[in-house]
Amino acid sequence: MSLAFLFAALALQAAPPALLPTVPPPEPAAPPGAAAPGAPAPPPYDAAAWWSTPLVKPVVQVDPLYGRRLRRNEKPARIDAGVEPSLYRLWGLQPLQSRILRRNEMILEIWRRPTRDLRQVVIRLTVRGDGRAFVNARAGLLCCEPAVARRVDIDAELPDPAASTLLTLRDDPMWESPRTVEVDYGGGMVTGVCVDGVSWEVILATSDKVRQLRRACDDPELGQVANAVSPALAAVLGRDPRIDLIFPKGAGLDAERAAYAALIAGGGRLKPSTGAPTPPETSPPPAEVDDAPEEQPNEALAPAIPIPAANAP
Repeated sequence: MSLAFLFAALALQAAPPALLPTVPPPEPAAPPGAAAPGAPAPPPYDAAAWWSTPLVKPVVQVDPLYGRRLRRNEKPARIDAGVEPSLYRLWGLQPLQSRILRRNEMILEIWRRPTRDLRQVVIRLTVRGDGRAFVNARAGLLCCEPAVARRVDIDAELPDPAASTLLTLRDDPMWESPRTVEVDYGGGMVTGVCVDGVSWEVILATSDKVRQLRRACDDPELGQVANAVSPALAAVLGRDPRIDLIFPKGAGLDAERAAYAALIAGGGRLKPSTGAPTPPETSPPPAEVDDAPEEQPNEALAPAIPIPAANAP
């Protein structure tokens, strides 16, 4: 062995590891049934089960009228110009157009729509024929996103005597007033266009009629429908501070009631606005024939929550 070859071998042995040639380790064998290297990962669900798994029934507080079907001679309530069904679904509510109501049942809806504020509120009160009453309320920002931003949901059962109290609203004279009105203070002076305030959509649905009232931001207009708006607010306030913050004056609407009373006492009135439709005729409900038992909602064990006082902050 030559002296030069010996020096070369010793120099290679003393070289740092980074200068030595490296061979990558062999790939570990894939376990049986695993995807081959580089193949797309399987989806985190069973595609067939995705469509075939039965849907979970909603609890009764979320959908008190779940599973109802039209019986013989029954027809859904006719709604001429209400809220679009797609808007109901955006708020997580079943469309009013699909609700089936029978004798001694009703739905009262309140929609709060501010002109300069993005915080909208929807309140639905449902009274069933078995004497139970429920509240479904939604609040959120409806403006610049395809969905309702920061949505707040309230779904609860109301304790007695909520049902009997709400049923008395069906015969309130306000439902015979025009759908849209303007304030006539007398002497030819009328209110202007609402540009800074809150407008209200008040809807009553029963088995034989649907009434829709739209009131602008003038206090007398809201005072005229306070008998419907006030109990709806009272059913919601005190349950979630995020909704309470929207109604700092509480649910009494005392100032608005006084403004409407002063308008009438002073010779003024709420006259139909230009082109306001007249209330439709009321037809008696058809005879009910029970064809088959209906699917019932999931009866949750959540206790009923009392309605806060009407003057609660």
